This record gives sequence, structure tokens and C-alpha cells, in this order.
Amino acid sequence: MLQCNARRSRRVHALDVAPPPDLAFAPMSDAEPTPAIHDMGGLSRFRCSPVERDEAPPDAFGRRVDALRQVLAAKKLLTVDELRRGIEAIPEDEYFALTYYERWLTSLCGIMLEKGIVAPEDLA
Repeated sequence: MLQCNARRSRRVHALDVAPPPDLAFAPMSDAEPTPAIHDMGGLSRFRCSPVERDEAPPDAFGRRVDALRQVLAAKKLLTVDELRRGIEAIPEDEYFALTYYERWLTSLCGIMLEKGIVAPEDLA
């Protein structure tokens, strides 16, 4: 019981510590946030449209891209969050021109470039 209270008091104390002075916080904005391209829920062109159900298994390309994702994740070179961030960063015109697994591959390549694991000439 004493140990639990000691932990709790340390946590409260840690929360009371001010952030370092060089840590810059972005000011909050009252402006309406701009949704990312993948966030299509509020767009009128997508309202009241049937949900597309793709029950087909991935083709050979999709299986290879997923295998690459699994290898990178197993080697701790990629997280699902990073993959998702990369997909969400694809520009709108490119996003709609790519297939599902092409978006994954675009994200994987971008993340590996960001981390310096591959060089641009490796992807040419």
C-alpha cells in the first residue's frame, strides 16, 4: 500500500514540473481544421453512397507489399502509425490515382527514405 501511494505521489509531482523553456507550443486556432484527403466522411460527393465491399483476397502485388510491411515491422523499422501517416500524407490527386496497396507502397518508400534506410537512387 505504501509503495502504491509513493508511486502516485511521484506521478503527481512529475505532472507539476514545467516543460523546458525551449519547448515551443503551437498556439491553438479557432479556424476550422482542414481534413486530410483520406477523411472523406463529410464530403458531399461521398454522402449516401453504398459502401464498397471488396471481399477478394489481395493479388500477388498486394501480397508482396503486405509481406514487405510485415518484414519492416518485425525488424522494428516501421509501425502501423507511421504507415497510416504516410498514406494520409499522399496528395489528393495521387491518392485517388493509386490502388490500395500502391498507397501502402508509396507510404513504405517515403518512410524508409525519411529514416535514411534507403536512398532515392535505390528506389529509381
